[in-house]
Amino acid sequence: MIKEYIKAKYGFKIHTAYIAEVKKELRLPMYDAPNVGEELKHTTSEKAEAIKEALKHFEVI
Repeated sequence: MIKEYIKAKYGFKIHTAYIAEVKKELRLPMYDAPNVGEELKHTTSEKAEAIKEALKHFEVI
């Protein structure tokens, strides 16, 4: 839902790993995933802010 929300509101796609990176930074609970070792570049500030706004929208933070 977060990915769909960001695509509709901001017009760009977000990789699930970026959402996980922001959740980890905010110390939010996370599920175990089989692709945990996946390496990506750090999230840009624009994308990180969009993810944080989406988390607030869905009342996660």
